[in-house]
Amino acid sequence: MRKVEVALGSDCYEIHIGFGLLARTGRRLRASGFSGKLVVITDTTVDRLYGQALGRSLAKEGFTVDILLVPVGEAQKSLETAGRLYHELTEARAERTTPILALGGGVIGDLGGFVAATYLRGVPLVQVPTTLLSQVDSSIGGKVAVDHGQLKNKIGVFYQPELVMADMDTLKTLPAVELANGLAEVIKSAVIRDQEFFAFLEENLERVKSLDKEVLEEVVSRAAQIKAGVVAEDEKDTGLRNILNYGHTIGHAIESVSRFRMGHGSAVAIGMVAAARISSRMGLLANDGLVRLKNIIARAGLPTKVPELEKGKIIQVMKHDKKVREEKVKFVLLKSIGSVLVSDEVSPSLVEEVLDGEE
Repeated sequence: MRKVEVALGSDCYEIHIGFGLLARTGRRLRASGFSGKLVVITDTTVDRLYGQALGRSLAKEGFTVDILLVPVGEAQKSLETAGRLYHELTEARAERTTPILALGGGVIGDLGGFVAATYLRGVPLVQVPTTLLSQVDSSIGGKVAVDHGQLKNKIGVFYQPELVMADMDTLKTLPAVELANGLAEVIKSAVIRDQEFFAFLEENLERVKSLDKEVLEEVVSRAAQIKAGVVAEDEKDTGLRNILNYGHTIGHAIESVSRFRMGHGSAVAIGMVAAARISSRMGLLANDGLVRLKNIIARAGLPTKVPELEKGKIIQVMKHDKKVREEKVKFVLLKSIGSVLVSDEVSPSLVEEVLDGEE
């Protein structure tokens, strides 16, 4: 097992990464000072796969557990679902000291985190991510949110967890498409911050896809370290943390316009290639960097081209991005593998050309 620290002063917490961690979660919570009642928020699929394993671990340590279930899917990241969960928490007599465990992927982590942050003005949150995407990205850093209309993560807060328990045994039941979605965020972490990690991924990608334990633990740990380091320097996303949005400006817009039929990782993969093409056209990125990025994304089983969606709608949604300032859209652009910059000087015509597929 490996530990990664998110160094945020009094809000510092640990990410535990390894195999068989669900069975140790109860003991870890007890060691962290929790006792008595706790609440697990999860979806019906994850509950079927891992609810009993987590429940046994918690019961063994004397916890009283209430499990709140939501259906599967991005549509559950809504104020309506949050409202229902507030009611169920009240019925379960959850108090301000009652921890909420978010057991699942990115949707559950975001939704459960948002509910924990806002119920009774905040109750303890423990993230128990079960997908590669959530283990390397969404469970780390304290961004919790729900969608509003067709706008992703429009309503949210910063709310750090007390602990993250990433059991990589849960990745064994991931469909190939969901593993690929997580690889998009792994690739993103390397391309923005660590060229040596990017080279490691190029060399070991097939071993990651085959869930080789040694390589997988290394990959999840290094991706988590990158995000934890950025968050520690800029918790509230006022500067450096913007780089974590590489590929997300166009990616989130594609997700929204597709009505979330396209997975987050696939949309971000397309957004990363599009941002690299913009970078190349602006003279920032050498062609070799663009080729390497496209190749590893394709090898991961992810798309590299903008899908057949209405391009005007994609551009319109981008204008509602959370990073827009004075009506200028911020882009994270690639200078080289491992180095990026943030710019609001990308011309709308260049964005249109890239979305239209013009090289």
